[in-house]
Amino acid sequence: MRIFIAASEAVPYAKTGGLADVTGSLFREYRRLGEEAYLFLPLYRRIRESFVLKDTGFRIHLILGDRVIDSRILSHNNSVFFLESEEFFDRDELYGTPYGDFPDNARRFIFFSRAVLEAAMAMGLRPDIIHCNDWQTGMIPLYLKTLYNNDFFRKTASVMTIHNMGYQGIFDASEFNLTGLGQEWFGIEGIEFYGRINLLKAGLISADMITTVSRHYAEEILTPDYGHGLDGLLRKRASDLKGVINGIDIEEWNPSNDRLIPDRFDQDDLSGKMRCREKLIRECGLDSIKGEAPLISFVGRLSRQKGIDILSASVKRILDTGSGLIILGKGDAEFESMVSRIGRNNKGRVFVRLGYDEGLAHRIYGGSDIFLMPSLYEPCGLGQMIAMRYGTIPVARRTGGLADTIEDYDPVRDSGTGFLFDDYTPDALICSIRLAITTYSCKERWERLIKNAMKRDFSWKRSAEEYIDIYKSLQKRKE
Repeated sequence: MRIFIAASEAVPYAKTGGLADVTGSLFREYRRLGEEAYLFLPLYRRIRESFVLKDTGFRIHLILGDRVIDSRILSHNNSVFFLESEEFFDRDELYGTPYGDFPDNARRFIFFSRAVLEAAMAMGLRPDIIHCNDWQTGMIPLYLKTLYNNDFFRKTASVMTIHNMGYQGIFDASEFNLTGLGQEWFGIEGIEFYGRINLLKAGLISADMITTVSRHYAEEILTPDYGHGLDGLLRKRASDLKGVINGIDIEEWNPSNDRLIPDRFDQDDLSGKMRCREKLIRECGLDSIKGEAPLISFVGRLSRQKGIDILSASVKRILDTGSGLIILGKGDAEFESMVSRIGRNNKGRVFVRLGYDEGLAHRIYGGSDIFLMPSLYEPCGLGQMIAMRYGTIPVARRTGGLADTIEDYDPVRDSGTGFLFDDYTPDALICSIRLAITTYSCKERWERLIKNAMKRDFSWKRSAEEYIDIYKSLQKRKE
């Protein structure tokens, strides 16, 4: 099959979160499996500055509102294509700053969605599947049913993957004219959403198949609490909705050969993990950890979705256990300020690093004892899978992919891979942390827990094969 993956970010080219890990890893896995896969991305400034790109010689010209936009198509390794627009993508950040989104995001990603299809025609690359990801590419499936419903794309099927229902690409109704669609599409059966336009909704009403990134989340988004206003639409399309759990790059995240951690280890010899722990404590200046207390960490986006509010409210009680705490991440200005203040007020006990530091992230996964994911909701989550790969035990809320990937510890059977809690409260988080610390105090139990976690298979091969089965079923529909 000829598979297009269209996304607004993908590793190693551009990343703000888990979306990039998923799209980049899935693309690589398809190529390993021998599929004819291509990746389409906007040409951001950081990509132009970091990679040697080739001008394909192809140009596209498309209408956006009352303007004609010209764009070059550049490539890397003849399989990754970048759509150029200095006006839209030559910026320091992908979507905005900590103080808000770019005001022209609708224009930027409506352009990108059309540009992917125009590029396919310009290059004569006829896709069997276009796999779209989140609202930034939500217009592509709808365009295939409308403006690009032509012979070139006659046998092309579309898959729309929801990585996070909390981000839908909702914009003022005045942006509708940018789409080029007829007025009949501005309505309840189209892309209108409470008087505005919703680019994720465009994909959900028109894609041949809708997927999301865990089985549990596929069930949750059918409810008002998790559907963010689109649960009714998703219930109508429930027969075309499937959860496919994400994977992780098991070569990049491998404690037995990871060059970014100070000592290597595996489940048969954990002595290197203990040395990683000692060096991480020194690196972060956490010399106030008391006795046998564990080292607890958080790596992720600083937002309410990730549970930063209940984590911040729990810090005093975490420190009362004698544990050390490490926080690495960036996000909302409010939460960046909050965790910075926590770090300043608890030197020697809490270490905070704002931003994303790849090397430090690896050292945190390798050297921590407990990894926190107190998410309000979590479509899949990669942090808990990476943590388990490194024998760092997750404490997480029982939601979305966290519920699918973490087996709650059962002290009676002495089984499990982590600790789950239900209520979104500081009390529930603390209760789960204390249970983990109690288990940690029994070294034999904790070592068995570590080995259970490290045995789990989170490779992308399993997920990629499941997606390929979906693609094949869609191709049969097109025959």
